[in-house]
Amino acid sequence: MQDSPGRDTRIALDLALTVRHDGHGSVTDDLADPAGLTAWITDHPGIVPGGEGFTADAPTLTAVRDVRAAARALFAHAVRPGEPSPADAARLLPVPEALRRLNEAAARTPTVPVLAWSDTAEPVVRAAPAEDGRADLAAALARAVIGFLAGPDRQRLRACHAPRCVRYFLKEHPRQEWCKPSCGNRARVARHQERHGRTG
Repeated sequence: MQDSPGRDTRIALDLALTVRHDGHGSVTDDLADPAGLTAWITDHPGIVPGGEGFTADAPTLTAVRDVRAAARALFAHAVRPGEPSPADAARLLPVPEALRRLNEAAARTPTVPVLAWSDTAEPVVRAAPAEDGRADLAAALARAVIGFLAGPDRQRLRACHAPRCVRYFLKEHPRQEWCKPSCGNRARVARHQERHGRTG
């Protein structure tokens, strides 16, 4: 069993999973309008400081959807040679464009150098959001996606190819092929029906 995913991984995956199958043959977008983004942030506290009172507007929604499009394109790139999620496989951003969007979004919140120095280690400098810097939701999400893609969990990223599933997931054990057991059941039923149809 793998370690549980880190915060960046969870946020990055949850953002990508706002595109999902509705169970009836269509893909649903949880971020179709500002109200959807507001609800999603409410369900994911701590992404931005003061998120409890967050209300999305149209420009914020557009910026977050741009980050999500970049994330899903880079997830598709990360799962190669496997196939990407069928939700957007035909309309993925080119990788250079996805990288540009993600990096530009991440750069929108000013950072300052922060020095850490314990008695047992050398000094370490890391970048942290400036205290007076305006919290930017798209920037926070972009940084989470970057953290995930640059981290060890990326190696476990897979696209689920069960019928009607459009999710990405982290592979937890070597034989795992689907994001959840119900997808595995659907895939086995579909394979059985396909074999039965060919031989019947």
